[in-house]
Amino acid sequence: MTSFTVIALFSGACFLFYGFSCLLSNRMALEFERFGIPQYRNLTGILQILGGSSIILGLYTISILGFMGALGLSLLMFLGFGVRLKIKDSFVLSAPAFLFGLLNAYLAYRFFLML
Repeated sequence: MTSFTVIALFSGACFLFYGFSCLLSNRMALEFERFGIPQYRNLTGILQILGGSSIILGLYTISILGFMGALGLSLLMFLGFGVRLKIKDSFVLSAPAFLFGLLNAYLAYRFFLML
């Protein structure tokens, strides 16, 4: 198993977990209230589930699915980082969104090379 496959499976699994958490967890409902965007919680959860699934499926079927999923999640995470900066979260709280944005940008690049 290559490092690309491990990173893609890790990202896909994390976003599947986080996406379902967005849809089902009271804690996440409170977080989106704190972010000031409660109306986007369900959309965010659905996009994360679609993105995570696309990355995993892209590894084993059509690469463009992985590319689109990783690119979309990268954009979503950079937007999430911006929201955290706007509400003045600390660097420690904001860093995971930025790092997942970078990670998925890398995955999008690698999937693009496979097209």
